[in-house]
Parts: sequence; C-alpha cells; structure tokens
Amino acid sequence: MASDKQASGPVMQLLASGLQLWVRQQCQSVDSLDIDLQGSALGLLRGRLEGVQLLARRAVYQHLPIEQVQLVSSAISVHMGNLLKGQPLQLEQPFQVEGQLSFTAEGLSCLFADSHWQWLADLLTEQLFGTLHLHALRIEAQQLVFVLRGSQPGEQLELRVLVRAAAGTIELVSPAGESLLRLPMDPGITIERAWVDAGMLQLSGQARVSP
Repeated sequence: MASDKQASGPVMQLLASGLQLWVRQQCQSVDSLDIDLQGSALGLLRGRLEGVQLLARRAVYQHLPIEQVQLVSSAISVHMGNLLKGQPLQLEQPFQVEGQLSFTAEGLSCLFADSHWQWLADLLTEQLFGTLHLHALRIEAQQLVFVLRGSQPGEQLELRVLVRAAAGTIELVSPAGESLLRLPMDPGITIERAWVDAGMLQLSGQARVSP
C-alpha cells in the first residue's frame, strides 16, 4: 500500500497495486507483501518514482526461501501509459535496492535440498564436508551447525561455522576464526554484513535490479 502523504491518490494507488503484482510475479510465492511509495503523482506522471520501501514475509525467490525481506530502492523510472490503460506495469531502467534478508534453518535446509541449488550443496561437500553428507542444519547462538552423516551407520558429526561478510560475499569461518569458504556471489549483489541473530541467518547489502 502507499502510505506516504505525498504518495496518495488514484494514480499512486494504481502504481502500488502494479508494483505488488510485479513483485509477486518475480517470486515463486510470497505470504505477505507491503509496499510503500515515496514520491508524488506529478513526478510519477513524468515517469519518476522517488523510491519504494518493501517488506515481504516467507517469500521464495529463485527457489531461495527467505523468511523476511526488507528493501529500500533508489529512484525508479516507470512507464505509466500502459498501466493507466489497464496493462501490466513496465519498469524502464535498472535500479538499486538495499536492505536485509533473514533465513531460518528450515529455509536453508530446503535450499540445500533443491535441485536448483545443487551446485551449492556440491561446493560445501567438496570444500567442507569431504566424504560426509549433510543430514540437517541448525542455528544455535551465533553459529550455523551442519549435522553430517558419519561413516558408520547411525553416526552423526557436527561442523560449526560462523558467518561474516568479506569481499562483497558470504564467508564461512571456523569458531577459531579461520576462513573456510567464500561463497560465489552474483556480480550485481554486494553483501555488506552477514551474521546470526534471533535464530536466523541475517544478510544486509545492496543489489542492482534489472527489469
């Protein structure tokens, strides 16, 4: 919804609805989605929205289960002509977003089991797990806890890691502070901070969105 005092009126409400639909179309699913617009109807008719604040819960984006998404965008160029004619929203140019993503242990476990993220599971196996296989994932205190199947029947081993941001991506670190692995990252995404809090993996940073 558009809650800014300037972001009111039928044109802004129409854009808010169009953006809601556009965001949902980018995701496999979204449980709840709130959008606040910054700008004015006059600026919008000139093709410019000053920015968007977005809050989504339990979203799945590119097969990535995210418990909560909080984003703020830069100014966005929009094409209102088609929207005013009842056609889908068209965004004109790439724009920047910054914000925070939160992941639960359950969501991360689903990620590792998804075929679209098999490369990540393979990377962790190659770099961290060796010949062992991932059985489960927990989040305890400030750590991710990988539960691995041991070589003996019924045997389970635990690998505990910390997370931090390094060189724009996520780095897994041993409890002693030794760097274990830096994850590959899309060049359009910069991770500025990574940590564990409130039982979830938290990431903050910025990204370039190309419509």
